[in-house]
Amino acid sequence: MQDDAAARGRQEQEQATLRRARILGMNYVDTSLVQNKQLFEYLLSVPDLYRLKLVPLQADQSNILFGILTTTPQTSMVEVKRRFLNQIVNFAIISETGYREYMMRYDPPKKVVYQDIALNTAGTSDLVAQVSETLSQVRADDMLAYLVSQAYRLKASDIHIETQEGDVRIRFRIDGVLHPVARVALDKYRVLVGAIASAGNVSTSADEAQQGHIAQRVKMADGTMVDVNVRLETVPTINGMDIVMRLFNMQAEMYQLDRLGLSESEHKVVDAIIAKPSGLVMVVGPTGSGKTTTLYSIMNSLNNDERKIITIEDPVEYQFPGITQISVRSSEGGNDASFADKLRAVLRLDPDIVMVGEVRDNDTARTALQAALTGHLVLTTFHAGSAAAALTRLGDVIGQNPLFVSAIRLIMAQRLARRLDDATKQPYQPDDATRAYLQSVIDTLPDGVDRPGLDNILLYKPGLSTENPYGYRGQLVIREQLTMSDELRNVLDGKTGVVSSVSIEAAAIRGGMLTMQQDGVLKVLRGETTLEEIARVVG
Repeated sequence: MQDDAAARGRQEQEQATLRRARILGMNYVDTSLVQNKQLFEYLLSVPDLYRLKLVPLQADQSNILFGILTTTPQTSMVEVKRRFLNQIVNFAIISETGYREYMMRYDPPKKVVYQDIALNTAGTSDLVAQVSETLSQVRADDMLAYLVSQAYRLKASDIHIETQEGDVRIRFRIDGVLHPVARVALDKYRVLVGAIASAGNVSTSADEAQQGHIAQRVKMADGTMVDVNVRLETVPTINGMDIVMRLFNMQAEMYQLDRLGLSESEHKVVDAIIAKPSGLVMVVGPTGSGKTTTLYSIMNSLNNDERKIITIEDPVEYQFPGITQISVRSSEGGNDASFADKLRAVLRLDPDIVMVGEVRDNDTARTALQAALTGHLVLTTFHAGSAAAALTRLGDVIGQNPLFVSAIRLIMAQRLARRLDDATKQPYQPDDATRAYLQSVIDTLPDGVDRPGLDNILLYKPGLSTENPYGYRGQLVIREQLTMSDELRNVLDGKTGVVSSVSIEAAAIRGGMLTMQQDGVLKVLRGETTLEEIARVVG
């Protein structure tokens, strides 16, 4: 059907061109009927063919016939007559499509090779030049699909498009660290950002930050199919609109408790908490610390035919069968009231488990805690530096209310650190200052936790290889799990003094909690990561 429509369209165009030629009193050639289109490349250069807007159709020692368009200027015909004084030069009008077909033969499009970005070249000047050249040749949709496909292949979490004064820098965040992969000219950036804005339903001229989501399947020019599933964050800068694209993992098997890297003791805590029919479970940490993955994994483990699970998310990052998921834009109405309103509406649907993508305001926090008190298991995320800091912030919202405090079951704070590549990591003996620091952390470990000795201890640093110049491969989670205890309740009620994150953390440690710093140091002593990584992500 499409071929028939294209043929009819071409025939109509040729007929229209014929009528125009008759009006102008000129010859006409239907190039669609020319079976073997000859090329006369020795007559004119390709730039000249574009500039003059004509192509040679026939040529011998005595005659040349040029195909021209109805828009070919008279000066072009005068110029070629002067160039070929020894031959008789004639002209015939051809259609726009006919001209493009000839030019495709004279100037065939360059085949774009979508070279894979290798981990060992990410961030190098050669790689930046190579990818920049690739991006300069391709159409806008392919630019986006190519970047996303390479980011997925390298297991990058984000794509950063950053406007500079003279060009635009593109970087991938791989294992938590940004690596430059390309620089593109401003005109190409405008094409790319237009395609991203159109797909993500954001404006390229907005003077405020925007959020969007792209979920589409793109067929690139080389036939490759790419699933583009990203969350957009845009912000206007002095040089243009900067964009961060957060990649979503579309594989359900990624969202399993057993894949979270929980230790045996951490797994027992989570299993015991989520086995209860009510209470609040909160995952805290900065953007990019894996909070949503943890929350989805907990929720997915609870998903069965006996439970009704409803989520409220901004946006819905992954769709789970059997779970009712509601997308809400926090920007609706210019505030976050829509989150709390949706949560109250959801509670009237009698769910067993409710997941709130993020607690952002006092109303949502109170509503979530009330839901946890009235027989619902509530899962949510929160931006805070630690579990103790999250409790302090919640206390500011809910006040000294023992009922609300009793609703809190688990606060899990986490960070993502780079994992050492076991194939290349290099052992070394720490100096005295490092030993003293390690011993000071070990001395603060809660009772019941094995305290490793430092005699003849070896730490590890990243090694280098051709395949992996960074010495890290993948990420691991540094976490702390705060569960409610009688001592903690007394601290939160103000019975033991001033309520602060320090007093809360001290009580939690006495109750058996490992802090993120302690958990990180233990992972360093096991050779899984480095002290520098723990300092980078935990402080």
